[in-house]
Amino acid sequence: MTQIFASPTVQRWRCLPQYLAWLCLGAVLAGCGGGSEDAAPQSPAAPGPTVPTNPPGPVAPAGVTYGDLRAAALGVGASLNGAVPFPASNAWNADISAQSIDPNSDALIASIGLDRGLHPDFGAGLYQGQPIGIPYVVVAGTQARVAVQFTDYASESDPGPYPFPPNAPIEGGPASSGDRHVIVIDRDNNRLYETGNSYPQPDGSWRASGGAVFHLDSNNVRPTAQPRWTSADAAGLPIFPGLVRYDEASLGPGGIRHALRFTVSRTRRAYVPPATHWASSNTSPDLPPMGMRVRLKASYAIPAGYSSETRAILTALKTYGMMVADNGSNWYLSGAPDERWNNDRLVSELRQVAGRNFEVVRMDGLVQP
Repeated sequence: MTQIFASPTVQRWRCLPQYLAWLCLGAVLAGCGGGSEDAAPQSPAAPGPTVPTNPPGPVAPAGVTYGDLRAAALGVGASLNGAVPFPASNAWNADISAQSIDPNSDALIASIGLDRGLHPDFGAGLYQGQPIGIPYVVVAGTQARVAVQFTDYASESDPGPYPFPPNAPIEGGPASSGDRHVIVIDRDNNRLYETGNSYPQPDGSWRASGGAVFHLDSNNVRPTAQPRWTSADAAGLPIFPGLVRYDEASLGPGGIRHALRFTVSRTRRAYVPPATHWASSNTSPDLPPMGMRVRLKASYAIPAGYSSETRAILTALKTYGMMVADNGSNWYLSGAPDERWNNDRLVSELRQVAGRNFEVVRMDGLVQP
């Protein structure tokens, strides 16, 4: 069976300098990938945007619910049963298929790689003894809250207690030396909890480098955050909303109704909303800023012979695109592990979709030094 190679992990919770720009997001808020990047110096504080009210969004099709996860199933990798995080008007859920192309799109795409194909950073089974992808667990509102001791980024973390079960899945597995993200969704209260470098303690508490709590039912995604606070993502984005999940992809084209997240090896010292943070010292305008959104070109014909899961992913990339969320291997697409993925088909089909098949959506509100 073809192996899915997980990208080399960036020890960002322990090795990168303190993340800079965690703002209360207005428009909205994909796990860290692998690779490396220059350490980022302190950046000037950007003014926090005004948090808008939730404007009317598109009408949800039958079986789809925006910003209300109460119908989700419970457990590790559970189906959301048609629920989509955040309101329909949120940037993660925006149809960007008709938006203008960025004037520097060609150079930006070339910096990531014109001939390199997409690669799934998720799948079934194990690779080098570790689950492939970023896991999550859905819990009920009655889940017991436990204390979380924050270390490196305590001053920028949302305080506990968090509804972490003792067996919450850890990215890379219990013995991982990587980013060790833990993602827990409280379905009944529409809250998303994400931590990095997370370790369960004998008394039932947890220790983590830092943690963030996101409101999945509002465009005021993290109301407790202060300017320049970090999250578990180099771009200042939540991880979970950008993951490819089997429960959506298995529905075929149209099953994924939100943007996805991906990684690139070199980024710019800049970000574009909904991202709020950069993690590079390079100011080249030809490198992608954090939060840059790309989409699959309308001219790309999705092969009818591809699996329904791959066609669902590519359809989403045409409609909602994917955002640069972290430093890592080029064109690595983030997702959740699931034993139902067909690793051989995912790898062989996605790698045929090359960088030259993408274009950059016009970047409005770019923040740079």
